[in-house]
Amino acid sequence: MKMKPTLFIIVFLLITSFGFSQNELSIISGKVGISKYHDRDELDQMQKGQLLTLYIERIEVIVKILPNIAFATMPGVTMSSLGIPDTKDHRKALEDQHEATSNYFTNTLEFQNKILPYSDKSNLIAAILFYEETLKSLHTYREFN
Repeated sequence: MKMKPTLFIIVFLLITSFGFSQNELSIISGKVGISKYHDRDELDQMQKGQLLTLYIERIEVIVKILPNIAFATMPGVTMSSLGIPDTKDHRKALEDQHEATSNYFTNTLEFQNKILPYSDKSNLIAAILFYEETLKSLHTYREFN
């Protein structure tokens, strides 16, 4: 008979503790990788619409990673894991940074969707290859430490 109230209290405490615990934000959030690197021959065979998609995907990854490489190059790294105190001000700064990055990418995407279709296919290919080389270089970033 005492088992039900005790069990209820334990479950209630667990639920409320999960509700009040805050998930730590990662320094780098969201998708931060590309599924495949390409060579010029592959890109030459693609239609311009496919190239536009690849171009925009690479911009998104670069926008999310490059400003943060002093902290991390992959998602999952938090302020706490870097030894940064998890204070209200630090959390707010990180949230503001995520929001600013999201707004910047949204605005860039709107512009790219309107203007990028007018770009030359060979320039798109060159830009994609350049972005992919930039992303590949993140794999060697630790060598500079």
